[in-house]
Amino acid sequence: MTSEFVPPHPRNPGDAWVFADDGSKYWGRFGAAGLLAVDPDRGVLLQHRALWSHFGGTWGLPGGARHEGEAAVDGAIREASEEAAVVPDAVRSRFSHTLDLDIWSYVTVVADVIAPFEPTVSDPESLEIRWVPVDEVDALPLHPGFERMWASLRRDLAVRPVLVVDMANVVGSRPDGWWKDRAGAAERLGAQLRSLAGLGMPAEALQLGQTHWWPEVLAVLEGQANGASVEPGERFGVVRADTDGDSRIVHEVERLAGRPGASVTVVTSDRELRARVEALGAQTRGAGWLLEQLDALDG
Repeated sequence: MTSEFVPPHPRNPGDAWVFADDGSKYWGRFGAAGLLAVDPDRGVLLQHRALWSHFGGTWGLPGGARHEGEAAVDGAIREASEEAAVVPDAVRSRFSHTLDLDIWSYVTVVADVIAPFEPTVSDPESLEIRWVPVDEVDALPLHPGFERMWASLRRDLAVRPVLVVDMANVVGSRPDGWWKDRAGAAERLGAQLRSLAGLGMPAEALQLGQTHWWPEVLAVLEGQANGASVEPGERFGVVRADTDGDSRIVHEVERLAGRPGASVTVVTSDRELRARVEALGAQTRGAGWLLEQLDALDG
């Protein structure tokens, strides 16, 4: 969250106040970002703010001013590393919420802890850094900005979106000569899906709350495309169907739907397959929808 502390010699041009017409001020010339790290066993990581800071003595998120041109996720993790010794490689972003006031914005990045680490107070802006069980957060005196957001953030902490892609159907929807080289076409689509998994997508595209999500992406290959060089990566899985792809997609949806908080979206324009997975609780989107998301990444 923001603070009143102004270094005598700003460390970067972003360390400055932004003033609104009504006299209110916001820390971070290029906006600000904070990190809500979520550990399944320990709760969420909160910062007890130094008494001299803005809303001193309250609890909020480690965070601060973004650097010029810095992505919100990078800024949130950098600030959390500086203030709370969060290990950057130990967290993975799941969703974010942007408060946009036109003159200034604050991005809350919610990230899962994927490797245990011990946070510590690592700069003067904190009285304490502590893992707080989710059910105990409301009992603390919270920073007003975090308090306004907490109910919404808490609601979505359990949501785990997954995008299951019928690769054959999506590849076949593009008249790019795929029939001459099915494996090559699958490799091109796979590379785009890896990018999507890394960059995430707008919340509204998945019909979810917040502003942005990083869903798990699962590519299902079949037939000649099984020989494609499509390798799994972070948030990106690859399944090669031994028989028909539709049956394997249904099997994967059954498996995924049983996971706590799973929100499964299957991408296919096959009407029969759509009906089968919708009966299992998945939502569906056509191939054209996915191509629009991928085109937006290139734009």
